[in-house]
Amino acid sequence: MSQPFTAIATLTAKPGQQDVLEQALRALVEPSRAEPGCGQYDLHRDLADQQVFYVIEQWASDEILEAHNASAHFQKFQASAGHTIEHFQLKRLGKIA
Repeated sequence: MSQPFTAIATLTAKPGQQDVLEQALRALVEPSRAEPGCGQYDLHRDLADQQVFYVIEQWASDEILEAHNASAHFQKFQASAGHTIEHFQLKRLGKIA
C-alpha cells in the first residue's frame, strides 16, 4: 500500500460553465469527506479567475484515491459535469516536513 499524500486538483471551467461546475464540485465535498481514508477535501475558487477551481485533498493511499474515483458520487460528478471542464490537472504531493 502506498503512503499518505496530498493532491491538488485544478479544474478550469469552459466559458459560461463555471456555475454548473461549481455546483457539481460542491456536491462532491461532503460525501468525499465521509470516505474512509480521506483526511481533507476542500473546494476553493481562484480569486483572480472565476473559471478556475482547486480541490485540496488528502488521501491515505493510492488505493483509497482509486476507490474515491470509483465511488458513486464521483462517477455522478463525471457524468453530469465532465462536459463543463476545459482543463484538468492533478498534482500529487508528498509531505517532507
